[in-house]
Amino acid sequence: MADVANVIQVSGLRTAFGPQVIHDDLALGVRPGEVMGIVGGSGTGKSVLLRTMIGLTRPAAGQVAVLGADVPRLRGRQLRQLQQRFGVLFQDGALFSSLTVAQNIMTPMKEHTKLPAALRRELVDVKINLVGLPLDAANKYPSELSGGMRKRAGLARALSLDPEIVFLDEPTAGLDPIGAAAFDSLIRDLQRALRLTVIMVTHDLDSLKAVCDRIAVLVDKRVRVGTLDELVRDEHPWIKSYFRGVRGEVAFAGGSRAGVN
Repeated sequence: MADVANVIQVSGLRTAFGPQVIHDDLALGVRPGEVMGIVGGSGTGKSVLLRTMIGLTRPAAGQVAVLGADVPRLRGRQLRQLQQRFGVLFQDGALFSSLTVAQNIMTPMKEHTKLPAALRRELVDVKINLVGLPLDAANKYPSELSGGMRKRAGLARALSLDPEIVFLDEPTAGLDPIGAAAFDSLIRDLQRALRLTVIMVTHDLDSLKAVCDRIAVLVDKRVRVGTLDELVRDEHPWIKSYFRGVRGEVAFAGGSRAGVN
């Protein structure tokens, strides 16, 4: 049974691709209004877990409750209605290359609402401003934007329907240290201003420190959840290596991104 205090409750999750088991009896709860980081080694299923929570991957067993709805049981219209309540930023923005930034942001509005065209255009300007893009970016195509601008445009599209939850898949991957730090600040500012719940898959130690309230570490096909301070003291071999290795020591001792990237 889902914990009503959590906006996301994963229980007994088993994810497998043929004979390969990725998650086994995994449990995770995400509280309203928190930023939850998800980390883990290669092959531990970080992005698979995110895709399972948003209904793109179906688990072999278990419950995945998002905003009170059991996602794996939803089909068609019911799943689409739930998906309107959250936004997703995939790696590099995942924008439609043949559409302008404005058209990309309007796509969810056109698909899920009956807003008039003039209002949709006004809302596009609001979303572009929210993510810190210049208004003239609206008429540009993704190929005309830098990597950081594409991510911001993707985030604007994720926010187009005023979601309650935002899922981010490696949001700072490929950004230089200055751009990554700026994106971290943007995420935290938006989370506070819009009262969002944020689930963020990342490998970026600085993002964990700057943005996340708690961190879920995928190890042994399950998760261990804690604050940064708690996980730094964890004696699990992989967690210890990740958080207390050379890069972790620099990042969590107050070093800059330039010192760890």
